[in-house]
Amino acid sequence: MTPSAAIGFVIVGVYALAALLGPWLAPYGEAEIVADVWEPFSAAHPLGTDNLGRDMLSRLLWGATRTIGVALAATMLSFLIGMSLGYLAAVVGGWLDQLLSRAVDALMAIPTLIFALVVLAVLPPSVTILVLVIAVLDSTRVFRLARAVAMDVVVMDFVEVARLRGERLGWIVFREVLPNTLPPLIAEFGLRFCFAFLFLSSLSFLGLGIQPPAADWGGMVRDNANAISFGLVVPLIPAAAIALLTIGVNLVVDWQLERSARPRRT
Repeated sequence: MTPSAAIGFVIVGVYALAALLGPWLAPYGEAEIVADVWEPFSAAHPLGTDNLGRDMLSRLLWGATRTIGVALAATMLSFLIGMSLGYLAAVVGGWLDQLLSRAVDALMAIPTLIFALVVLAVLPPSVTILVLVIAVLDSTRVFRLARAVAMDVVVMDFVEVARLRGERLGWIVFREVLPNTLPPLIAEFGLRFCFAFLFLSSLSFLGLGIQPPAADWGGMVRDNANAISFGLVVPLIPAAAIALLTIGVNLVVDWQLERSARPRRT
């Protein structure tokens, strides 16, 4: 393992622990007002307080659970949708492949942010709707990758042999195609998680993501944006948390790509 990959794994591990244990590690509640507005760093409040006097460290930990949890759920759902339809299009082919591919092309032609803003402005705000919107938008990219790598596998001799044996569609997908297409999809999972994570933060910054008073890193940047005018670094704290997680995941993904591209000994 390279040093950069080790750093990436450490960062991701710390964030994973923060997401799992955040509510128990936080010294205060996520909406609890504990001090004056924008208090500086102190022993009682290591990261100061926000625009309402809430403890920033506590909200950062609560936000880790919510932000990472929603992004991870959306990424997993997008892979379930995209991989299922991508493999189906590659294995079945014909009119089904054309139908799914053109539907994905039409959806990708719509600007992602505009589509999300329209849908989230019309539908009632909820975490479920947020996860579904991000997952559907992200699944188009997963579909195209899953279909592309599966198309390279379905023409192999062992797949043709399975067809001649009369194996069912499920056998071909799960026993022949899936094991031979996982490496690039595993790397893509990290990249898609970064997209979902950053996209969620952007929506929250615009007021259409996770709704207050629930803690969310994008919303925390928005709530404290005016502090920049007073020379305070409060909004930079959640912004730095967003950037650091993105860097950590990308370091791990780069290592995975290098590892999968490395020729194996036989």
